[in-house]
Amino acid sequence: MTDNPGMPPLPARLSARFVRPSVVCATLLLAACSSLLPDTSSRTQTGWVDYDDARVSIERIVPYETHKSTLDAAGLEPRSNPAITILTYSDILQRFAVGSVVRSEDLDRGIRECLTAGKRCHGYSIVARRTKRDRIGNFWLDSLGFRREVDVTGWSFNALILFIDDLVVYTVHGGQPNIRERELTRNPLGPLQSWGEQVPTIIR
Repeated sequence: MTDNPGMPPLPARLSARFVRPSVVCATLLLAACSSLLPDTSSRTQTGWVDYDDARVSIERIVPYETHKSTLDAAGLEPRSNPAITILTYSDILQRFAVGSVVRSEDLDRGIRECLTAGKRCHGYSIVARRTKRDRIGNFWLDSLGFRREVDVTGWSFNALILFIDDLVVYTVHGGQPNIRERELTRNPLGPLQSWGEQVPTIIR
């Protein structure tokens, strides 16, 4: 049987027939491999969805008007909110220790009165963070330890609330609304890199 003069030779046609599925399979395999890269997340278990949600909850507090009972009802209570740490008078005194540069009269009214209130002064330190770490890049280079690229996204929030007895006298907040970081680790020896680092220990 002879080939049609207008058609490519039979080996070429057979090769093209097998190459096309191979290319498709390779593409799907690479896509699948990328999806197999692990990702991790870290978050403080609070009711806040994002940075702005946390910020608004603190900005609702009005010094010398808001009481601790109001904060408890809003979820700003250390027993139910793991982002909150209770500060004693000693903790606060260390944070606002007045040195030779800053005079006590230069401090905010709420801080001054809290420091002079002694043990009646206490506070809440709030630290919340939510991040996600996505491994990106080449699956095989990552799996074999030659190159690891991690995309880190999320937000962080911190705040300080000072009380005299049950009354809020001072608040301040800050943080990072939009965390976007890229971590890159290169190991020229790949899976042998960690083994090479252990050689001196083994020799000893």
